[in-house]
Amino acid sequence: MILVTGATGKVGRNVVGELLRAGARVRAVSRSPERAGLPAEVEVVRGDLAAPPPLDGVEKIFLFPGETDLRPFADAARAAGVRHVALLSSSVPGYDRPNPISDAHLAHEHAVAEAGLPYTFVRPGGFMANDLTWAETIRAENVVRSPYGDAGTALIDERDIAAVIVGALLDDAHIGQAYTLTGPQSLTVKQRVDILGQALGRELRFEHQSPEAFAIDMAGFAKPEFVDAMLDFGAFFDGKAGPVFPTVAQVTGRPAHTYAQWAAHHAAEFRA
Repeated sequence: MILVTGATGKVGRNVVGELLRAGARVRAVSRSPERAGLPAEVEVVRGDLAAPPPLDGVEKIFLFPGETDLRPFADAARAAGVRHVALLSSSVPGYDRPNPISDAHLAHEHAVAEAGLPYTFVRPGGFMANDLTWAETIRAENVVRSPYGDAGTALIDERDIAAVIVGALLDDAHIGQAYTLTGPQSLTVKQRVDILGQALGRELRFEHQSPEAFAIDMAGFAKPEFVDAMLDFGAFFDGKAGPVFPTVAQVTGRPAHTYAQWAAHHAAEFRA
């Protein structure tokens, strides 16, 4: 039995699907099981990490931490005999300044390790799915606004993150490892806008946005200190290419999805 937390999120749904295809028994955690929309063969239980869900019979866990203090859950998992946890952490490859986003994820890693749980830490950089925040202005104006159009990063498809997580959970050889993940190519914001336009079959425009306007737009999505960190990432990589890691292929045995493949997969969300 593998417990999947964050099972209705962009990564979690893909983790559930990959596990089912591999023949695993899956128990998924949801605050609203009646609205989870998961396959019928999944055992869906009500709960969250603040109130640990049933752990009876659970051998392995995909742990999506959110902003919860993981120590009580990690202790409960250890007491229940869980023998492997794959934790979704984070990294910004090529960027080593202290920042609140990295600090929060390191705290989650420490909580799992200090509980004595066998672990695999999965550390993706930026998600391609973050570009879905552009959907509203693309639908309304065919435009994307960002402060740092020439900042290069190798964003990763959420399907590849899930594939690494499942590969780690199904093979104990990954216990004790920490994997930094990126997509297969570093692209600037402007290049990603062009690729999205090709996927949608229409021309999209890039417009420079001030950092102040960006902070206002992101106020509903992230804490102010996290928005400040995002702006610092953008300024740091402006005019540079972000590093590319081959980890997805090494763990899964297949290439990571390109941004063009991700854009084609999500084109309907930019059209709706």
